[in-house]
Amino acid sequence: MRICKTPDETRDALKNESAIAFVPTMGNLHAGHVSLVAQARSRGGTTVASIFVNPLQFGPNEDFDSYPRTFGADCEKLENAGVDFLFAPTEREFYPEPQTYRVELPGIQNQLEGRFRPGHFSGVATVVLKLFHIVRPQVAFFGKKDYQQLMVLRNMVRQLALPIEIVGGETVRDGDGLALSSRNAFLTPAGRAEAPRLYRALGRAREAVLRGDADFSAIERDAALDLDTNGWKTDYVAVRRQSDLQTPLPGDRDLVVLAASRLGTPRLIDNLEMTREG
Repeated sequence: MRICKTPDETRDALKNESAIAFVPTMGNLHAGHVSLVAQARSRGGTTVASIFVNPLQFGPNEDFDSYPRTFGADCEKLENAGVDFLFAPTEREFYPEPQTYRVELPGIQNQLEGRFRPGHFSGVATVVLKLFHIVRPQVAFFGKKDYQQLMVLRNMVRQLALPIEIVGGETVRDGDGLALSSRNAFLTPAGRAEAPRLYRALGRAREAVLRGDADFSAIERDAALDLDTNGWKTDYVAVRRQSDLQTPLPGDRDLVVLAASRLGTPRLIDNLEMTREG
């Protein structure tokens, strides 16, 4: 695996490569990232990953400074997984001057995650667009655990007519249902034992919808109450359309239930997709 440190070095290394499959990451890799690499490799071309903890997507009171950075272990995982090239710039190399030009997003950036993390999705979209211009992939892979992020990026690529296919990788879970996340490392032992409650609450919400219950507000309240009475601090539980994360209309079939809640210091997010009978 060749490690490239600057945009120019990366462009030069990839200039003769075709059919590039790209897996952007912020490092501290786990089995979910490795599964995305496996999907990328299955495309049969050149597999490229990136590691960059992007300051633009962190708010002033968020965990940018404490976000786990495990570069050596990450490189070993990526090499073992078969990555051909790794783009791993420093912040100075990636942002040699203040990034005053940003991607402007529609109103969805201020809903759900965006309501609690102002500016987050503009920072995500800006860094991903810049990565796309450097790596120039034909296909890029993102995990479905960050469901709103995946939707934002799919819509950005479509509306900006970028020649890139966006693939959503299924969420990888521990045996008790907890979605793998780099932030799970911040859970205390007691928190780790409690954390699967989020997955179970979403599962019950999904079951209610699939049984035909259309009182989404009540379903959301019940799930949030289950969490909050057990020591969580829930930001939201929401039943939405998969396509645009708007409130479902009676005829909408492809839905998703999403949640974000704090368990002590860590803030966990998760979601489950569903398809209602027509």
